[in-house]
Amino acid sequence: MSSKADFAKAKALTVTYLTPVSFASLNGSDKEADNISSIKKISAGVEQYPYVSAQAVRRALRNQLEVLGWTLSEGAVATIKKGAATTKQEPEKYIDDDLFGFMGTESGEGAGPGSAHKRTSVVRVSPLVALNPYQGDLDFGTNYMGVGAGGNPNIFETEVHAGLYRGTILIELDRVGCGDGFAKPLDNNEKAKRVKALLAAVKNLWASGRQSRFLADISPKFMAGALLVVKNPIFLESVLVDGADLNTKTLIETLKDYESETLATVIGARSGFFTGIPENTVSIGEAFNTMAGWVDQYYEIKDN
Repeated sequence: MSSKADFAKAKALTVTYLTPVSFASLNGSDKEADNISSIKKISAGVEQYPYVSAQAVRRALRNQLEVLGWTLSEGAVATIKKGAATTKQEPEKYIDDDLFGFMGTESGEGAGPGSAHKRTSVVRVSPLVALNPYQGDLDFGTNYMGVGAGGNPNIFETEVHAGLYRGTILIELDRVGCGDGFAKPLDNNEKAKRVKALLAAVKNLWASGRQSRFLADISPKFMAGALLVVKNPIFLESVLVDGADLNTKTLIETLKDYESETLATVIGARSGFFTGIPENTVSIGEAFNTMAGWVDQYYEIKDN
């Protein structure tokens, strides 16, 4: 059992999760080319694997934080010509500026040089990549909106996919609520509150795009979490499946290989989705509650 002193050594919390999708067009394009709306794919050999970009996952996490009651940093117009819009860049006030970072520039006075403000993201996110290849499936649709104005129905196609997706996040616990953008660090209670809010967002992950016709649940149905004294997403390439059978051997080997860098681990799974899960696997809810407990111990939050 890890001691309180051990938890103080932690540097990062990482979670790798699996989510099965039965019918979806995740992160698909809104602009139709040749009447086909495509989904993002990456090639591996002769196969193509759909994925949700890390940017889209980060957007989904931000949206879920807002749903959970957090006020997000609103977009701000750049003060320099052709500058990109950014956030308000106030991490002390806004959870998303703290956890997801920002890059902003400001124009200088007169002909003087401008200035740049940057906070590197505390939360590192992988794309949500399918473990099953794209099979060329298409959903056929017809848009009748222009018929009443004398037009013809517009027939279109949308690429769809069914399969298992894998994603990973890593949270740099030692950088939450301090560093770039902070006049002084936040108190530990606020730091813990923000990290636990992010964990709740991951537990309830929901992609907001293309949900009117392709409602999909991308919340974790299997997850492996670890509290580490290093910053390494140890499960990123080590959570493997063959059909619905989890490769427990690889997972156990990973835990053993990084035993000296690991302070605590938890495996969670939803019943009925996977076979061959390791012993001592708990429910998804219990797994996230366990990680929330790690966060409280790391930030030395006392029980109320």
